[in-house]
Amino acid sequence: MAKFIYRMQNILDIKYKLEEQAKQEYMAVQARLNEEQDKLHALEARKAAYFAQYRTLLQERLDVLEIETCKNAIILMDEYIHNQQLVVAQVEKELEQAIRKMNEAMQERKIHEKLREKQFEVFLQELNQEEMKEIDQLISYQYNHGQEQEE
Repeated sequence: MAKFIYRMQNILDIKYKLEEQAKQEYMAVQARLNEEQDKLHALEARKAAYFAQYRTLLQERLDVLEIETCKNAIILMDEYIHNQQLVVAQVEKELEQAIRKMNEAMQERKIHEKLREKQFEVFLQELNQEEMKEIDQLISYQYNHGQEQEE
């Protein structure tokens, strides 16, 4: 029996590797996004703590220096939060690109797998036709050989 050899197997192998690389890149960007979001949540929590401290200071004794320091810390936290939101937005864009790249790699791989399947089906049909041809030749030979012996 003949062995099936896909002519573009090396291309399919490359597509598998590209898809795997795209998945790895996606996972790395997703991890980075999670890390940046955690930083953002930590900054928001620090701001909330400073704000709570600020309200407490306003209700208690009036220590102008401490109140001003706390107010400046809140303003600084607002800046940090804004910058971190920009970082998160940038990483989200990178994640979208990684998803798009991964999807494209998957589609290309699937296309080559379909081509391989179709080529394999053609191979099986050709193999079946060859077998049928051999069977026909064998039957024809046996029939002709049988008639010669009868005469």
